[in-house]
Amino acid sequence: MSAPANPAHRANPVERVRARMGAALFAKVGGPDGPAVRARVHETPGPRWFAPGSAIRLVHGDASMYVGGIRALLLQSLHALAMAGVAGHSGYRSDPWGRLTRTATFLAFTTFGTVEDAQATVDRIRAVHERVRGRTPDGREYRASDPHLLRWVHVAEVDSFLAAHQRYGVHPLSPAACDEYVAQAATVGARLGAGRLPQTVAELRDALDAYRPELEATDAALDAAAFLLREPPVSRAMAVPYAMLASGAVALLPGWARAELGRDRWRTRTFGPAAAGLVTRGIRWGARSTRPTRNVD
Repeated sequence: MSAPANPAHRANPVERVRARMGAALFAKVGGPDGPAVRARVHETPGPRWFAPGSAIRLVHGDASMYVGGIRALLLQSLHALAMAGVAGHSGYRSDPWGRLTRTATFLAFTTFGTVEDAQATVDRIRAVHERVRGRTPDGREYRASDPHLLRWVHVAEVDSFLAAHQRYGVHPLSPAACDEYVAQAATVGARLGAGRLPQTVAELRDALDAYRPELEATDAALDAAAFLLREPPVSRAMAVPYAMLASGAVALLPGWARAELGRDRWRTRTFGPAAAGLVTRGIRWGARSTRPTRNVD
């Protein structure tokens, strides 16, 4: 016979709301296999690529990743070859939550999982990349395994995750820890096949600048931005919080990227950061009820 529920917990409506919010969010991001994945990531004994308290764990474990993820997708879309691969092979319109779940699972295993599980995850992604190839509407060939293209995807993600953490994270990193994050993320990107990855924040900025001549808002990029910002795959109840997160993500984009996407608006630049900060704090509050109870390192 199980013990009765804690009466104090039953009587606390705030905790009930927190539990429901955390469970709903985790179900969306983690997918149907979320509990099993979380248990394997955090409860499997063995060495990890990154130690507890390392910069990459602080960044990837924070609620600011929701803002960083939206920013990364918008920024990545400005490379025509990367966007062609996403539009043609990722299913971001037909199965957007599935794509998010796969990305979250990859980040969880490579950041927090055992060495064996992290490497197996990387190997699976590399195998997928080898099959993703095609041509853009103007006839240019692309391969998802192209080191230069992988480098762009990596640079856009790292810059976005770090920018979001520094603006919305509960504990922004010191300059030295920011460099540590860039270097640690590069070890994962290199295993995926990306070449010449930046190791410091300064090198990250130089890498972004070097890609500028290759970037433009193609029809596919504008379509992706419209999907992410105007018609996101969320319920009516989540529409307003999502819009607040998205406005913060747009506000975090470099000015030239906002201009390319036609999103450089005073209202977004002015109110977007405060709106995203409010929702990020709410997500962090709700997610506390779903944190793992163990983390074996």
